[in-house]
Amino acid sequence: MITIQYEGLNIELDEDGFLKNIDDWNEKVACAIAEKEGVSKTCPLTEEKMEILRFIREYYKKFFSVPIPRYVCKNVNQSKKCEFEEFPDPLTTWKIAGLPKPVAFGELFDTIEKRFK
Repeated sequence: MITIQYEGLNIELDEDGFLKNIDDWNEKVACAIAEKEGVSKTCPLTEEKMEILRFIREYYKKFFSVPIPRYVCKNVNQSKKCEFEEFPDPLTTWKIAGLPKPVAFGELFDTIEKRFK
């Protein structure tokens, strides 16, 4: 486990840089991870970036998955390529959004099954 400090916050990440607890996420946490990943050196993140991150998080909480990029852009009223323009690497977007580390298909099934028990 890795702990990074940012503006008085102690942010716990796993060994691959994903937020340990999805509920610890907020705009400052997003800024810290974005800075760590080299996406942005300024905080707060732009409103366009935050709209994308908020939408991805809400979608994940509802469906336990991340939407396809065009669906994200359509729903946040940005250009068709907004996600790629704001976050060129999807895995980095996942990290900055504070979502858990993606898993292989078999592991995904097990994870979803556990949540509904």
